[in-house]
Amino acid sequence: MKKLILGNVTTMNENNMHADAIVVEDGKILYVGNKEEAKSLYGNDLQVLDYSDKYILPGFIEPHSHGIFAGYRALGQLDLSSHGIDYEAYKKDIRQYVKDNPDFPRYLTCGWSEDGSFFDHNWLDELCSDKPMIMNTCGGHSCLLNKKAMEVYGINKDYLAKYGKERVHIYDNGELTGYVCEEAAVDLFKFIQPSFEDAKRYILGWQDIALSKGYTAVGDAGCELLFKDASHAYNELDSEKKLKLRTYSWILTEDNCEDPVAKVEQIKEIKKQYDGDYYQVIGSKVFLDGVAEGRTSWTVDEYCDEKGYYGIQRFNNEERMVTLIAEANKNNFSVHAHSEGDGSTRFMLRCIKKAQDITNVLDQRNLIAHLHFVQPEDIDNMAKTKSIAIVPPLWTPKFKGGYEPEVKAFGLERSDASYPIKSFVDAGATIAFHSDYPISPVLDVVRSLYMAELRALPDEGWGGVELTQRNPKECINRLQALRALTIDAAYALKQENIMGSIEVGKIANFTVYDQDILNIKVEDVINAKLLKTIVDGEEVYSI
Repeated sequence: MKKLILGNVTTMNENNMHADAIVVEDGKILYVGNKEEAKSLYGNDLQVLDYSDKYILPGFIEPHSHGIFAGYRALGQLDLSSHGIDYEAYKKDIRQYVKDNPDFPRYLTCGWSEDGSFFDHNWLDELCSDKPMIMNTCGGHSCLLNKKAMEVYGINKDYLAKYGKERVHIYDNGELTGYVCEEAAVDLFKFIQPSFEDAKRYILGWQDIALSKGYTAVGDAGCELLFKDASHAYNELDSEKKLKLRTYSWILTEDNCEDPVAKVEQIKEIKKQYDGDYYQVIGSKVFLDGVAEGRTSWTVDEYCDEKGYYGIQRFNNEERMVTLIAEANKNNFSVHAHSEGDGSTRFMLRCIKKAQDITNVLDQRNLIAHLHFVQPEDIDNMAKTKSIAIVPPLWTPKFKGGYEPEVKAFGLERSDASYPIKSFVDAGATIAFHSDYPISPVLDVVRSLYMAELRALPDEGWGGVELTQRNPKECINRLQALRALTIDAAYALKQENIMGSIEVGKIANFTVYDQDILNIKVEDVINAKLLKTIVDGEEVYSI
C-alpha cells in the first residue's frame, strides 16, 4: 500500500528544496511535492503518516564509524568516556567494574582520554593484578596493560623488538611500561575477539544507537579492526532481515601492504561473498599515521617539544600506495585513509595524483578522514584530485585538558589553525561530516550542526562559546553543514543516486524533527529533538 507522508519537508535537492508531501511505495519515493496534488495523482486510498506541524529531512549519513566497536563499547566493555580526563573517576569505575564481574576472564575498558600524563602498568596493577586488564584510549590508538596482561599476551622484549620503542614504551632501564600504541595496540585485538554471535549482537546494538540519532546509512571504516569475520556477521544479519542500517564497508588493509593487487582481489572476493541489500563492501581502509593526543600524528614540521620527531608513519610506501589506489579504482573501489597530520595528508594526495595519472580517472572519490592539520596547498590539492574531505566538526573546539598538550606539541599557530572545513568548501572540495563513533564518544546531528557553525562547545560547564571557540574563520553555514550530513555524504559513499536527498526514485529514508533545523537560530539548534527515524518508509525509531 502506498503511503502519504505529510510535513514540512526539506528535500536537500537544491533545485526544489521544500515540499509538504511525499508518496512512498515499497520503500521508494514515488512523489515529492504538494499534498493536494499527491492526493489527486494517487487517490485517497493512501496510508497517511501526518507530521504536518513537524519537519522532515533525509536520513543522515555517517561516512566514518566503527560498528562492531560501537556495539562492543555499549554492551561489552566498561566505557570511561563520560569522565573526560579524570583519572580518579577512572579508578573508581574500574574498581566497581571488577567487583561487579568476578567471573570475567579478563577486563576491558575504553574511553580513557590522554593528556600527556605518564602512568604505567602499576596504575592498573593496583586495580587488578590477578587477571589481564586492557585500558583502551578513547581514540583506540593506544592502550595500557596491567602486568598480568603483559605476561598472558606476550608483551615483552620480543614485542618491543618487533614494533620499536615508539610503539612499545619503555622505562630508562629498558623495561616495558605497559603502554603500547598504533600497530602494537591494534595487534592486541586478536586476543579479545568476540564470538560470532556476540559480533552480531554488537552490530544490532550499534544499529539501535545510530537509528536513534537519525542516521540511516553509515560507512564502516575498517570493519575487521575488532572482529576478523565482520563482513560475514553483517551479511548474516542482512540475510535474516535484521539489518536496517545500510552499511558501506572499507576492508582493513595492513600497513605498507606487500601485495596491493592481491589485497584488492581479496576485497573483491569479500564483496562477492558478503554483499547484500543493506551491507556492501566499497573499498580499502588504510592507516597513514596515528593521533595528535597520542603524539603519533605524521607531520610536515617537527614537533615543537621534541626536536627531530615528526610522529609515526604507518602506511608510507609510496609505490605500494599508488598501486593500491590505482587497482582499487579499476574495480570501482575507493581508498579511505586515516590521516591526522599534514605529513600523511600530503603523502596521500601525492599518491592519489599519481594513481589518477595511471588510470586516467579523476573521479575516484578517495576519502581522507580526520584532517587535523593540513597545509594550504594540500587543501587545494584535495579539490584538484576530487578527493573527499571527511571532517569532524565535533572535534573543532578547544577542549579542556586536550587543547593545552596539543599547543605544547604542535605550537599555538598550528593548533589554532587545525581542522579546516570552510577552506575545503571554498577550494571546491566535497566535505562530509564524521563522528568516528565510538572512537569519538559523541554521535549527534544537531551538535555537529552547532559546532560546524560556531566551532565551539554549547556546554556552559566547558566554558561555552567564549572559551572554547577555535579557528572561527573555518565556520560554515547551516545548509553547507546539512549537505555534509546528507547528499554530500552520500556522494562520498558513491550512493548519491539512491540516498542523501528526498527525490523521486530514492530510498524512503527520513528523519522527523520538532523544529526547522535548517533555519532556526544556531543557539536553538542544539535543543532540536529527533522525533522519528524512518527507513524504507517505515518508522524504526520514535520517541
